[in-house]
Amino acid sequence: MLRKMISGAAVAAVLLATGMASAQDISAARLSENIRAISTDEFQGRYPGTEGERMVLSWLQAQYEAMGFQPGGPNGQWLQPVELKTYTPVAGATASWTGPDGQTRPLTPGTDIVVRAATNDGRASIRNAPVVFAGYGISAPERQWDDYGDVDVRGMVVVVVPGEPEGDRFNGAYVTNYQAAQYKADEAFRRGAVGIVTLMPGDASSNVWQATLRGATSARQMTPGAADLEFSAAINHDLAMAWATAAGLDMTALSSVGSGSFKATPLNGVTLSVDASSTIQTLVTHNLLARIPGTEHPDETVIYSAHWDHVGGEAQHPETAGDDKIFNGAWDNASGTIGVLEVARQFKAGPAPKRSVVFAHMAAEEMGLMGAYGYAANPVYPLETTVADINIDMLPLSGPTRDIPIFGKGQNDLEDRLQALAAPLGRYVSDDGMPEQNFYYRSDHFPFARMGVPAIMPWHGWDWVDGGRAAGEAAWRAKFAADYHRPSDEWSADWDLTSAVENLTLLYRLGLDLANSSDWPGWKPTSEFAAVRARSDAARQ
Repeated sequence: MLRKMISGAAVAAVLLATGMASAQDISAARLSENIRAISTDEFQGRYPGTEGERMVLSWLQAQYEAMGFQPGGPNGQWLQPVELKTYTPVAGATASWTGPDGQTRPLTPGTDIVVRAATNDGRASIRNAPVVFAGYGISAPERQWDDYGDVDVRGMVVVVVPGEPEGDRFNGAYVTNYQAAQYKADEAFRRGAVGIVTLMPGDASSNVWQATLRGATSARQMTPGAADLEFSAAINHDLAMAWATAAGLDMTALSSVGSGSFKATPLNGVTLSVDASSTIQTLVTHNLLARIPGTEHPDETVIYSAHWDHVGGEAQHPETAGDDKIFNGAWDNASGTIGVLEVARQFKAGPAPKRSVVFAHMAAEEMGLMGAYGYAANPVYPLETTVADINIDMLPLSGPTRDIPIFGKGQNDLEDRLQALAAPLGRYVSDDGMPEQNFYYRSDHFPFARMGVPAIMPWHGWDWVDGGRAAGEAAWRAKFAADYHRPSDEWSADWDLTSAVENLTLLYRLGLDLANSSDWPGWKPTSEFAAVRARSDAARQ
């Protein structure tokens, strides 16, 4: 039997009874000083692969060594290398399709199709692969939705439409991971497809198509662990209609893709051939990991994560106006980096927990969560027995708040455990209030969630104890607009870190409870990640 989960109320009772760390254990003064230390101009905006990377990782390693931590990286090292590969399409890609009549029809790249080789060697050579239309390309058993049905797509090219169905079945205003092109590619690859083609609305003159063309012909960093398809492509509406007509399909039947009754439909007699290549440039950056081994279950791991990088300086942004050309990233994410370090300090001050705890400082988040994806693709500690990831990105800079917003509310029961800790303090867990931002898929917790590990990330409270929600929201929006990804994101001695200390204390308590328990947090029944986690249930028995 899987270890049973204890109730949120029981979690709170245990923590309160044992007198865990109080807010004064986490020092606002120390937070402020260390945020300042790693966001000065000398760190050059902490861009991966630069002297700024070396400096911040050396600084962090020295801090952990001084506290007596063990290295948590591979082979007893502090650092985990992560290869960042940039693929640039080579001109001259070709594509053609053949219909049931046996006639081969060349396609004009940029007008009929845009195509790029996918991963590994940057080359794709596909001959006469059968084509299947898979609607949205979504398989979501928890939502009673399966576009693939019983169709075997091994060796085929899967054609999908972008996005996800509208309505409450797919979370309404808050989109799910199913809308992402990455998910669709993962699912097609998992089922044995050789390539994926996205059907874009409009013809070759439409704005949507022109935007697709620009994106497909530019350099792109490949996500570590991405689906190893031979190629990805996009076609416009006119070509899709030609394929459907050649296959003799009833277009009325295909219009049911958003109803839930649609099932994948082979385009009988239609095949696609593709030749494409890309050049590859590789940059090696590094995650830094520190570890406390568990006393009873050292093979079970709780992870705290935060990204150390920011977006650099003049070398990366020569177009920046004004004299200040260094993007110091004090808020984003020197603050989260030091927040994780401060939580680590609290753990080290107490008895070693039963489970292992890893403090992971991720690289290249600003490039697309690359360090976290790199860890998830090559985990130092098995993801099947990783209990949870607690991610910290941009600490709140305000006085005390009643609310603790989180990204992805409704995803997993970490939020219930956090609520049980917050309630005795007169606080409550809420959603982030900005569904249009898709926040749950934009920080380093997400690569863990994608692989099935329960993950949570708190955000900035707006419900100020002094001033209320209106004042809190106005202040946050003003700060975000003024400083996010700007050279003005610099440390200030005037920062109010009261809310940061409150949130870090709760996150410490949350992780400490997980590290001293024997149960496993789980995904909510409607989460798209529950089925992923379930595939490894046997490892947690």
